[in-house]
Amino acid sequence: MKMEYPNVPADIVESESFRLDVCAGLRQQQRSIPPKYFYDAQGSALFEQICETTEYYPTRTETAILDQYSVEMMGLIGQSCALVEFGCGSAVKTPLLMRHLDSSAACVLIDICKPQLEQTEARLVAQFPNIEILAVCADYTQLEALPLPISCDLRPVIFFPGSTIGNYTPEEAQHLLRKAAKLIGPNGSMLIGVDCKKDPAVLNAAYNDKAGLTKAFNLNLLARMERELGAEIEPDGFTHYAFYNPVPGRVEMHLVSRFDQVIRISGEEFWIGAGEIIHTENSYKYRPDEFQDLAKSAGWHSEIFWTDANKFFSIHLLRVS
Repeated sequence: MKMEYPNVPADIVESESFRLDVCAGLRQQQRSIPPKYFYDAQGSALFEQICETTEYYPTRTETAILDQYSVEMMGLIGQSCALVEFGCGSAVKTPLLMRHLDSSAACVLIDICKPQLEQTEARLVAQFPNIEILAVCADYTQLEALPLPISCDLRPVIFFPGSTIGNYTPEEAQHLLRKAAKLIGPNGSMLIGVDCKKDPAVLNAAYNDKAGLTKAFNLNLLARMERELGAEIEPDGFTHYAFYNPVPGRVEMHLVSRFDQVIRISGEEFWIGAGEIIHTENSYKYRPDEFQDLAKSAGWHSEIFWTDANKFFSIHLLRVS
């Protein structure tokens, strides 16, 4: 079952939001593009390849934690629940939890990339025919405009893996967590993946893989602007730049202009000088206690967390306070 914004095709909603956000971001003194726009079909495919690289530890580490502790996790959450995944993508980790659900449970998949959402839904329906699966084509940060299609008899549990919470500043993350608590109500829970602070060399390698896949992933934003918005952009005008900034505790990803140039979108011109950057992503890293404090400030009680032997990654079980 699929749900989309009422009366307006989802692809039109997304395309207009993309145009507005890109233009607004390029008008800023510190130019930026929201990282959610990485994930068109091409970007999503590139990210799947990034997750397989030797350097990119988060996916395999989080998957191993889920595989090892999923029985304990679902024992605390309850096997009869509504599992609501924010930004599901290909949902490769979701079956590790779904295998412990009973037939009265439901799974709600939320993602803005419609082609991948449809593929993910079809795969999980075939894999779990006795569990109700609903696909919602939407931006999970805007869910107040689209009530969740779940039975009031099922306790809602948000599944938010992949350390995506790190893409938001601490203030933005706090706001998103508050919205999530309001969305699912006082009986709800959240299982959320958080990347931990660690040796900067490990972090820098993870976002600068030798195969150049993260570079291609970053540059695909510009290609998407050309494909979907008709943007005029100089070929080979930008290069990928990513590094760990220890002061705010985040990896930053940028597109750096290789020379003076102009980007044209919908009749608007953006003059960009040589060496000027477009900020495309933050990825904040948190010690477990830092994230627990952040969650508490947003109305969540941290019940327990799990981590790997290297303490590279943590998964937290939160309950609405």
